[in-house]
Amino acid sequence: MIETPRLVLREWRDDDRAWNAAECACPIVMEHLGGPQDRAASDARIDRMVAMQAERGHGFWVIERRADGARLGTAGLKRVETPGAPMQGEVEIGWRLARTAWGQGYAKEAASASLDFAFGPLAAPRVVALTTRRNAASWGLMERLGMRYRPELDHIDPKFPPIDNPTIMYVIEAADWRR
Repeated sequence: MIETPRLVLREWRDDDRAWNAAECACPIVMEHLGGPQDRAASDARIDRMVAMQAERGHGFWVIERRADGARLGTAGLKRVETPGAPMQGEVEIGWRLARTAWGQGYAKEAASASLDFAFGPLAAPRVVALTTRRNAASWGLMERLGMRYRPELDHIDPKFPPIDNPTIMYVIEAADWRR
């Protein structure tokens, strides 16, 4: 569990499944994440995150607001494993927030805590983030976190439609991390 002034990033529980399925079914939330997913795909993602957390000690965690326990989204770290993506095996940061949580600084707070974890306990030499050119909110946050766009790392992700390809990659080195 990771705590910030307003948030708790925690491991998945079984009672998160219905909430996550609803978020994954939302076309607005999933617009830049491959589109809406059904319950089976949502549950499979949770199962992968639980297994990843057990094996590696990290994954994408559930973001809860400390004040009231409301689930706001997911954020955290995994390894780059997309076929054809450069920097295979590097630590990747990501986030997905509920529409009602957008524009309140929660993504930056959760991402900053995730980077602290990556460069602290994980001792990662660098962290990467992937998105699409259309997802200006996401790459804007990457830039506010101090990440740099690396155009030579653009690649095609077959999970995404042509409008969201190429996938673009941002990178931050451990020595450049500052909150």
